[in-house]
Amino acid sequence: MKLQRKNRLRTVALGALAVSSALALTACGSDNNGGGQSGGDATKAAGSIKCEGKGQLLASGSTAQKNAMDLWVKNFMAACKDIQINYKPTGSGAGIQEFLQGKTAFAGSDSPLKPEEVTKSKDVLKGGQGINLPMVGGPIAVGYNVPGVKNLVLDADTLAKIFDSKIEKWNDDAIKKLNPDAKLPDLKVQPFHRSDESGTTDNFTKYLKAAADKSWPYEPAKAWKAKGGQSADGSAGVSSQVHQTEGAISYFELSYAKANSIDTVRLNTGASAPVEATSENASKAIAEAKVAGTGSDLALKLNYTTKAEGAYPITLVTYEIVGDKGNKAESLPAVKSFLTYIAGQDGQAVLKDLGYAPLPNEIATKVRETISSLS
Repeated sequence: MKLQRKNRLRTVALGALAVSSALALTACGSDNNGGGQSGGDATKAAGSIKCEGKGQLLASGSTAQKNAMDLWVKNFMAACKDIQINYKPTGSGAGIQEFLQGKTAFAGSDSPLKPEEVTKSKDVLKGGQGINLPMVGGPIAVGYNVPGVKNLVLDADTLAKIFDSKIEKWNDDAIKKLNPDAKLPDLKVQPFHRSDESGTTDNFTKYLKAAADKSWPYEPAKAWKAKGGQSADGSAGVSSQVHQTEGAISYFELSYAKANSIDTVRLNTGASAPVEATSENASKAIAEAKVAGTGSDLALKLNYTTKAEGAYPITLVTYEIVGDKGNKAESLPAVKSFLTYIAGQDGQAVLKDLGYAPLPNEIATKVRETISSLS
């Protein structure tokens, strides 16, 4: 009997699955965080998944999308018994490198490929090149641990000085000015940053550079450049440090803050009121993004300096990095099947309850059209 089943639709009734099953997934790696949320009402994940291809797909990269990827893999593999997916949350930089070495079917990255990485991808993808497919949006929360302080408000300039070790105490005058009614303690500020190359770091520093250029002299990058502070590996690592260290502050995807009950900063963006890190508020900012890629590449340019009411500007978009052409014939059907599901209505519908922001419809449509053309 041939295991490959082409063009066969399997309708998966997921209503009986406990939403907590999102945590019991097969993804492995160093970023084992309890950040997986419920995934929302299981009926949101129900629907028709088109199963094509067979075998094992290896992928790695972004830790920011781990909780979404966990649930997607769970749902997809429940429908497609002949496909095994192993996603390792190694960080965006490591994921791209493994893809460029031909070790994985696709990579997850919170920043689009650099020109030199696109060039290198042509050595692996004969006749093709790597392209960026936006898949997951969401806020980069700035989590803090300051006893007795809730609803902390900061702005880009103050954040830049904190993460550049220019502000050393939580009762600094700059923080007092933004929080006149708060009882700020004489407590040391302990900023944590990622030790691994991270798209989250890249996006966070892009925000600091765009919104606080005079106070942030460093160029954005996946690797942390500012001096001082402490480091930890992955989103799980920095969020864990904030959770257990008084005076700590760091940046990570929102679901890690929710999972660890970490307070998050409200941003003074110049709008009429400080903006909270929520998926809805991130969506308002992502809606201003423009497609900057050409051809099949759908890399986005985000607006980190938006002052729109309720728009949270520290956002990231995680891309699935795949070849437009030259993909391995034996794995391509399964790759297209999986990517079609996660870019589709059912796949995007589970994101909000995990703390992510679904793609705007216009962008999601372009992503699905591009996936269908992969070869």
